Amino acid sequence: MLREIWGFLKRHRRKFFVTGAMIGGGVLLYRYAVAKVKELQEKEAADCLTHARRQHHFDSNQRTCNMTVLSMLPSLRESLMRALNSEVLTSQLKTRPSNKVEIWEELKIMSLTRTIVAVYISAMLVVFLRVQLNIIAGYMYLDSLQNYSEKESATATQKVQQKYLQSVQYLLGKGLVDLIATVTKAVELQVKSIPLKQGVSLQNIEEIFTTIRKEVEHSQQNGYGHGGTAALSQYILDKDSEKDEACALSTEEIVLVKLMRETRDMVESRDFHFVLGKCLDTMFSKLMDKIAEYFIPNTSSEQRTINRHNVSVPLAKVIPVVNGLIHTVCGDAPNPFIQELLVLEPVKDFAANVYEAFSQTEEDKVDES
Repeated sequence: MLREIWGFLKRHRRKFFVTGAMIGGGVLLYRYAVAKVKELQEKEAADCLTHARRQHHFDSNQRTCNMTVLSMLPSLRESLMRALNSEVLTSQLKTRPSNKVEIWEELKIMSLTRTIVAVYISAMLVVFLRVQLNIIAGYMYLDSLQNYSEKESATATQKVQQKYLQSVQYLLGKGLVDLIATVTKAVELQVKSIPLKQGVSLQNIEEIFTTIRKEVEHSQQNGYGHGGTAALSQYILDKDSEKDEACALSTEEIVLVKLMRETRDMVESRDFHFVLGKCLDTMFSKLMDKIAEYFIPNTSSEQRTINRHNVSVPLAKVIPVVNGLIHTVCGDAPNPFIQELLVLEPVKDFAANVYEAFSQTEEDKVDES
C-alpha cells in the first residue's frame, strides 16, 4: 500500500511541485495585494486628513482676513477725514461767509476726491490683505507639518510675521497720500469747469466717475505701466522697501526679503489686478446705486412714470450727498460695500490660489508636475 502511494507520488511529483508553487505564489500574491490595498487606503486616508486640515486652516484664515479688513475701516476712515477735512468747509458755509462760492468750489473737489479715494483704498486693502494673510498662512501651515521645517528653508518666525504684516502701513500712509494727490488732480480735471448750478443726471455722474477712473488707473508713474489697474501698485507697496542682499542679512531678514519679493510678484500679477478691477467695478456700481437714492423725481398725479435716471439736479445739491458717503463706503460693520467684496467669487478664488501656492510642500509640487 505504501509502495503504491510512494509510486504515485513519484510519478506525479512534477504536478505536485507546480501545483504547490502555484498555491504558494497565489498566497504570496494575495498577501502582497492585501498589503498594497492597505497601503493605498492608508495613503488615501492620510491625503483626506491632510486636505481636511488644509481646508480648515484656509477657511479659518479667510475669516481672519474678513475680520482684519472690517477692523481697519474706522482708522482708515479717520485718516481720510483728517487728510480731506471737508467738514471744516461745511462749517464755514454755515456762517455765510463772503467767499462762499470759493468754498463751495473747494468742497466740490474735496468731497468727490474723498469718496473716490475711499472706494480705491478700501478695494486695495481687501485684495492686498488677501495676498498678505494667505501667503503667511501658507508659511504657517508648512511650519505646522512634522519635520518639514528641518528639511526646507528657514521659516517665518512670529517676529518676521509681525514685520511683514506691518507693510500694509505703506498703503495706509504714504500710499494714501500719493493716491489722494492723483485722484485730486483727476477730479479737478473733470469737474472744476462744471458750474455749481448746472444740472447733472445720474448718467453724467457715472461718466465723470468713469473718466476719473481712466485717469487714475491707466496712468504711468514710478515705473508702473499702462493696462488694467497696474498703476495702482505704486500705492500698495514701497518700490524701494526691499533690502539689498549684498548686505549682511540675518536669517530672519532673508526670510522677510523673500516674503516681500513674493508679495510684490503677487501684487504686480495679472490675477491681482483682475480681481482688484472686479472689486472696483462692484464698489463704483454700489456707489452709483447709493447716489441714485437721492435722485427723487418731483412727480405730480399726471407724471408718475418719470424715471430717476432722467432727472437732473444742480451739482451743488449732489455735493453734500457725495461728501457724506465716506461713512457708508468706510462705515463700521456691517458694511454692505465691503461685505459684497468679501463674497465675490474672483476674490475667494484668488485667495484660494494664493494659499494653495504657498502651502505646498516640495513633494506636492513634484506630484503635480
